[in-house]
Amino acid sequence: MAFLVAGTLRVAAMVADTQESLRRKGKYSTQGPKVALTLSSPGVSASTVAVLEGIFRALRVESWQRREALVQGFLGELAGFREQLDAHGGPVGCVLVALVAPSGLLRQPQQLVQELSRCGALRGCPKVFLLLSSAPGAAPEPGAFLTSLGELCGRCPHWSLLQLLTEVFCRIAEEFSGATYCPVLRSSLRGALCLGDMEPWGLEAFQEELAQFREWLDAHRGPVSCALVALMAHGGPQGQLLGADGQEVQPEALVRELSCCRALRGRPKIFLLQACRGGHRDAGLGPTALSWFWRWLRAPPATPSHADVLQVYADAQGSSSRGPTAGSSDQADILMVYAAAEGCVAYRDETGSDFIQTLVEVLRADPKGDLLELLTEVNRRVCELDVLGPDSDERRKACLEIRSSLRRRLCLQA
Repeated sequence: MAFLVAGTLRVAAMVADTQESLRRKGKYSTQGPKVALTLSSPGVSASTVAVLEGIFRALRVESWQRREALVQGFLGELAGFREQLDAHGGPVGCVLVALVAPSGLLRQPQQLVQELSRCGALRGCPKVFLLLSSAPGAAPEPGAFLTSLGELCGRCPHWSLLQLLTEVFCRIAEEFSGATYCPVLRSSLRGALCLGDMEPWGLEAFQEELAQFREWLDAHRGPVSCALVALMAHGGPQGQLLGADGQEVQPEALVRELSCCRALRGRPKIFLLQACRGGHRDAGLGPTALSWFWRWLRAPPATPSHADVLQVYADAQGSSSRGPTAGSSDQADILMVYAAAEGCVAYRDETGSDFIQTLVEVLRADPKGDLLELLTEVNRRVCELDVLGPDSDERRKACLEIRSSLRRRLCLQA
């Protein structure tokens, strides 16, 4: 009986640790102190250590240590570090460990990783290992990986760590095109890990991301044929996007960010917006008002009240209008697809967005089709769906809104 009680309490403690770490669904909570350790073999350059410390500072690490040892002594050093963390007494938010050794000596690092996995203070918390190899006789300056990672950690603290690493890998691939060198990551993370203590999808981040995306496109050497941006956020009654911090931004401001991109001049710019545009829950029109008898006979489904409408805004005189309806020349070649009609709720559930999932199905079925025609088919399928509103058991309807100023047919595959 004592064994059963002890086992139950141990499992309960592990569940509590996990819930504390993943306090917000899909994202690690790093409210506890973030600690770091640089463990390097003799001869590692001071500039490499300095870059690592700069990365730790950018990631808001509260304290870090540096220890030097032969590779054979790394396990003992990590055991001492683990004991130090367990003796800390309080919870730890995250730990980062940089292991720097000559190339080929860190072939089987799993023993080192498992040593920290045994740490009680880190149960359910993210443990990040940077396994860095240095070639004999290499230049004393840090390599492309650390240089790029340090720069991105300082510029994009709101990015998740996986985002940062993917961008670093991309930069290295561009810098060393044709080379056999390529970093690799192995992850068993259960949620997003954002170490910069900033909301990863705040609206300031949206604007900053698009600005950086525009700069990257303008610096791209080859031609760009098309740009596609998916925006997913909470939405307000005036069509504005709402961030978790309460900030607001109009989607048009994000569209303008790409409209001034030189590389996209005259090229299609596609925006997919999964966000509410108000609080109205559309019950639809038609058979829902019929008696149960006709519904039992499988009457056609209700039609969303905003469906079956086509509106065209143009200048009747054919001049280059700058008015708010016809649009100016810098608004050309833009396609915006809203998951909800104006004033309505955009539905999604634990399986995802009906709009996005249906779009994927249609594009896979006909990848060479005209995009406007494909989006019309997506809307037809979405309109036929019945969704359950979050505040009642009554069926609701959804309808897309497609806004286009494309000047040519657009097929995503030739």
